[in-house]
Amino acid sequence: MKVSTTWHGKRAFTSEGSSGYSVGMDATAAYGGDGKGMTPMELLLAGLAGCIGIDITVILDRFLSDITRIDIDAEGTRKEQMPTGFTAIDLTFHVDGDIPDYRVWKAIQMGKEKYCAVSDSLKADIRMHLILNGIEVPQPA
Repeated sequence: MKVSTTWHGKRAFTSEGSSGYSVGMDATAAYGGDGKGMTPMELLLAGLAGCIGIDITVILDRFLSDITRIDIDAEGTRKEQMPTGFTAIDLTFHVDGDIPDYRVWKAIQMGKEKYCAVSDSLKADIRMHLILNGIEVPQPA
């Protein structure tokens, strides 16, 4: 896998993957950027949510017709000192549909622990939460 990243002045970059798709990045004004793209740390959270999300849909493939929504909120807590990497990441899965909570939790856990290369690549403590049909469901022990 390879990504090529090109500088466009100030703090702006565009990365293009071997897939042919590209994404723009920029720093916020506080770091001398114009804020015309997601920050690299936002992209990391997006990559984690997308990776586990894809895994969930693969694992629950035969139940997808019973699911009407899967939204994932990712919130990272960062260190105060440089480098300001994530120390913890909270993922909240909003799932609606006619599916038992244990199936959704199993898919979430398998995605994070067995299949998601992004979560496997991170040092941060990744915590997960599930809201199924508007109700928070505790993680099974």
